[in-house]
Amino acid sequence: MPQQTSKTILVLGANSDVAKEAILRYLRLGCHVIAASRSTAEIAAFMAAKNVNTDRLTITYFDATAFGEHRGFYDSLPAKPHIVLYAAGFQVTNDQALVDWEGSYRMMQVHYAGAVSIINLIVTDPTNDRLERIIGLSSLSGVRGRKSNFVYGSTKAAFTQYLAGLRQYLFQRKVTVNVIVAGYIRSKMTAGLPLPESLLMEPAFIADAIVNAGTGFRIVPGFKWKLIHQVLKFLPEKLAAKLP
Repeated sequence: MPQQTSKTILVLGANSDVAKEAILRYLRLGCHVIAASRSTAEIAAFMAAKNVNTDRLTITYFDATAFGEHRGFYDSLPAKPHIVLYAAGFQVTNDQALVDWEGSYRMMQVHYAGAVSIINLIVTDPTNDRLERIIGLSSLSGVRGRKSNFVYGSTKAAFTQYLAGLRQYLFQRKVTVNVIVAGYIRSKMTAGLPLPESLLMEPAFIADAIVNAGTGFRIVPGFKWKLIHQVLKFLPEKLAAKLP
């Protein structure tokens, strides 16, 4: 394997709108990016539309829910990553999740079980001494249970708690773990949802927060969402129960 001259970034769930914007930024920084997703053709088409030089880009298949294939996927990577971004996402409405177990279960698999499966493999790899950062894309929906989206929110809450413990576990190895706690993002996953326009953030804005992540654990992009995050955390239960 040729020696890497720049950092290698592994993006899991690379076809999300945020992930694709993050990939563009990592490539501009001179990084080598491994874009892993079930939707490899869509990523290739996106990069072609952006006239991206793909010399430092590898597009490969990854299914977060195919747990039995994760070991083979990781072992077959062209290079071990310095930075890992987990951005895989799936969502059904709360009303649907309550009556459709398959939809609920898939959210649990994509947001939590799949993340734990592949990230555990990465962080316990004794041959990768270059690992320096794990970044997870989570959601404010996981900060406080709300009646409008508590099934989805519970999967994001579990993912955030996993990353919090992982950060402690990796502290002695000086591997940084960040969680991006995002509010409403204008994306294909939220298309058609009745969300307030004034609170929607662009995928590029979230991607900037990812690429520029510092040493802190919880990163909440956007001033308005920082305020909302604090309100959700500390709102008394009687008032929280009145939230949609």
